[in-house]
Amino acid sequence: MRVIRGWFAIPLWKRVVGGLLLGVALGLIWPEGAGAVRLVGELFVRLIKMLVVPVVLVTISAGIATLGDPRRLGSIGLRTVGLFAATTLVAVSIGMAMGLVLRPGVGMSLGGVVPHPLGPPVTPAEQLLSIVPLNIVEALGRGDMLAIIFVAVLLGAGSVMAGEAGKPVVALLQGLSSVLLHIVRAVMEVTPFGVLALIAQAVAVNGAAVFVHVGWLALAVVLASLVQMLGVHAVLIGLVARLPVVRFFRGIADALVVAFSTASSSATLPVALRVAQDNLGVSRGVASTVLPLGASIGKDGTAMYVGLLGQFALQALGIVPDATMLVTMLLTGALAAFGTAPVPSASLFMLAAMLSAVGVGAEQTALVVGLVLPFDRLLDMTRTVPSASANLAVATLVARGEDELDAARFRGPVAE
Repeated sequence: MRVIRGWFAIPLWKRVVGGLLLGVALGLIWPEGAGAVRLVGELFVRLIKMLVVPVVLVTISAGIATLGDPRRLGSIGLRTVGLFAATTLVAVSIGMAMGLVLRPGVGMSLGGVVPHPLGPPVTPAEQLLSIVPLNIVEALGRGDMLAIIFVAVLLGAGSVMAGEAGKPVVALLQGLSSVLLHIVRAVMEVTPFGVLALIAQAVAVNGAAVFVHVGWLALAVVLASLVQMLGVHAVLIGLVARLPVVRFFRGIADALVVAFSTASSSATLPVALRVAQDNLGVSRGVASTVLPLGASIGKDGTAMYVGLLGQFALQALGIVPDATMLVTMLLTGALAAFGTAPVPSASLFMLAAMLSAVGVGAEQTALVVGLVLPFDRLLDMTRTVPSASANLAVATLVARGEDELDAARFRGPVAE
């Protein structure tokens, strides 16, 4: 029992890194032995595949049901949700564009895996029709992700429109979401062993050179985060709100540091509330409405990362996306990121949703995750920064639009 307690006392990310190192050692020193742990990797893949559909269906529908609360969707709420939807869509675009420009996954081989066949090309009209399923149960069974997201949106919106009669359904969705998040946390405990098995196989086939591609991916995450902050948030503050951009970033520096160090939008919230009021001059009413909402749906960093990682996965699998696939990934990635659950590595499931929508199987997605996950802590810290920046930029814009911003305080000295 002492050994078991000691194991769980170690932070998960450290256990994952340990699994990574053991997997690399096994793949380099005893390549033939990598096949002996193959079953563990396959079990990890099956656990991921098992959870993708219920997580996507429940978290997106529960999120929409919560956002649809009339008490939260007044003038401020509608403006807030609209701005977050816009920045999220742009973030996915930036992530995808960065992946297409830097091409970090080109030339990478995922343990000799054969790319998943995508079947005959699908026209935009056929893709649009497929969003509406003829049979909901059949769509769930097939894992038809576009149809599942469509059903999730309808379920969440319908629960709100039903008023009092829909409240039990909203409560059920929120309860199911909480249960699923606990199951996800339990599955994440298997991650060190799954990573060990998957990395051992990848290294046995490709050698340690496989990690060069992860370095390029990390560089792409940093660059995309900077583009999102300087090319989107700064433009919104400077051109739309007509406020000094440098002063904005000086004012939110404390929140960005906390976001990077904790890799958590929720943990950043108390500091974000303080700097929004003390340094940016945002009224307490706007800050207390926008920022908690942003901690749930302001996922610019996640959206950017899902878009980038989607391109990385396609390149590693040797799949060249056409225009229809790119549009599908853009829309699916934005919706998936908007409903991402606030748990470590939740973007794993959203990546599966995006790739599934363009015909890539969960097995291939899990191989990408197995390679990237050991480094995810540092990548997560990096991509949380643009999410925190987006939350404070949206709060500033909403306050400016609602005449709830003290411009003199915004332009004044930064509070210590």
